[in-house]
Formats: sequence, structure tokens, C-alpha cells
Amino acid sequence: MKRVGLITSGGDSPGMNACIRAVVKSAIAVGCEVVGIEDGYQGMIEGRGKLMVYSDVTNIIQMGGTILGTARSKEFRTAEGRKKAHANLKEWGCEGLIVIGGDGSFTGAQILSEEFNLPVIGIPGTIDNDLYGTDHTIGYDTAINTAVDAIDKIRDTANSHRRIFFVEVMGRDAGFIALNSGIAAGADEVLIPEEWTDIKALVENVKTCLKGKRSTIIVVAEGDDAGGANDIRNHVAKDLEDYDVRVAILGHIQRGGKPTAFDRILSTRLGYEAVDSLLKGEKGIMIGVNGENICKVSLESAIKMHASPSQEKMALVKRLRTQSD
Repeated sequence: MKRVGLITSGGDSPGMNACIRAVVKSAIAVGCEVVGIEDGYQGMIEGRGKLMVYSDVTNIIQMGGTILGTARSKEFRTAEGRKKAHANLKEWGCEGLIVIGGDGSFTGAQILSEEFNLPVIGIPGTIDNDLYGTDHTIGYDTAINTAVDAIDKIRDTANSHRRIFFVEVMGRDAGFIALNSGIAAGADEVLIPEEWTDIKALVENVKTCLKGKRSTIIVVAEGDDAGGANDIRNHVAKDLEDYDVRVAILGHIQRGGKPTAFDRILSTRLGYEAVDSLLKGEKGIMIGVNGENICKVSLESAIKMHASPSQEKMALVKRLRTQSD
């Protein structure tokens, strides 16, 4: 294999640039060229790709976002759109494709691979950490640290004013960011999509938590079944009229910023392994990590199966609630 395509697709995540760097440098080192394709599948359809050279990836390991850009493509969901995309890959001379993204990006990659017999390797790049078959996805560690830093600052003002804060973090379908940032920041409650939220019990728990304290923090995943932080505040407001209840929505700041050392190392390892796997003739797999070890699972498994937050960690949050005397 002498030339491969590379895209970043779906939501951006800190560490994508470090992964791009690893793919390009490790490929060049063994005589394989990399065509960087702008804006994911949409750029593939529109023919916006260029041969990447060593200098293109110099001094990007510390940068957030993705230098290739990313976009969601409705056209790629059509057979005609995928034909255009594959035609451009052929014109560029790409014999394989590396996709850095989440389950939606992997679904597109698998379909493209099946329709045109194209070797494809997936690298998990999403802050949600919800892909089956890997302990960590690119950007997840950075997103947690960003959320924890913000929650620590919110706690300062919450303590000063004796306030209840509902802090909303990202996680439309998965509660990994909420659960782990909540534990790290010492939140009194964590609400995630994977667990049903009992509003009455939540109100009583909040009242209990406030005994002997000046404030309380509840971390809410945006996809919680009871709604986001604003919705939940509205649900509980009538029962907490004696308290100053506020909402903080962290939003897209969780996607940005310099990747942590963990994410830089993870991205570099996964990028290197993706190139190595393609050159060995492997295809239709996602490169992940199991503990300290690199692991490989089928794209089909990564897409169809769903990772879930630790029940042990949820039990830990509940056990550590402040109790009344």
C-alpha cells in the first residue's frame, strides 16, 4: 500500500491533531503517502484532498480541533454521494482509508468499505467515550479535565452565595463525562442518560446535602431523561423555593483547548497503530486500548455495541452524598 486517505469526521475532539501527526509521520517513515481530506466525508465528495508532507504536521501536537476540519454530510448518506467520494479516492490513488471519529463516522466508513471493497481502519475520536471496544477515546480525558476545572470555579461562587448549581456537561447519549467529572469535582449528585432520574428523590437528596454546607453541585449530562440542566431546574424549582438555584451550561468549551498529555500519547499510539494495521493488510477494524495495551475490534462491533458508564462509580457517588446527622 503506497497511499492512504485520512479524514477527521463528526464532532471534533482534542487530540485529533496529534493523531493526524502520528498517521502522517509514521506513514512517511515507511514510504507510504497520506492524502489529507478536508471536512470529512463532505470534503471527500467535493474532491478537497491534498498530499500531506512532513512540514504539514509540524508543531500541531499541542493544538485542539483538527487541521483537516470536520463536517457532517447528508450527501454521503446517499449512494450517489458515496460514489463521488470513492471516485475521488481512486483519483487520488488512495488504496485505503483511515477515519478518526465516532460511531456515525464509523458507520459511513463501514458502508464505504463494503460497497467498494476499500480497506478502512477506524480511530476512536470523540469526547463522549461511548465507543465499544476501547477504554478511552481521543479527547475524552481533556474534556473531563476541562469540565472539572469549570466546576471547581463554579463551586467557588456557589459557596460564596449559598447556591445550588446544576452544571450541564456534554453527553447526549452517554454519561461518561458527567460521571467522571462529577466524581473528580466532588459533585453531590450526577444525572446521566443511562439512569432514570427521580425528581422527588433528587429534591430530598439536595436538601439533605445542604445541611451543614453552603452549596451543592449537581452535574447533569445534557441527554438525561429528565432533560438538560434548565429543564431539571424547572422541575425542582417549586420544591426548592427557599434556595437560590442556578444553572451553568459548559457547552462547547469541552471540545476545545490543548489536549492533555494522556490524550496526546493515546492519539499518537492509535495513529501509529492504524497505519501499521493497514500496511499489514488488516481492514474493517477500530484501534483502541484495553488498559495499557493496544486492542482491535471490528467496526461492526464498535458501531452496534454500546459502552456504558461504570455502575460501581455510580454507587460511589450515591455513597458519598453528604448525610444528615
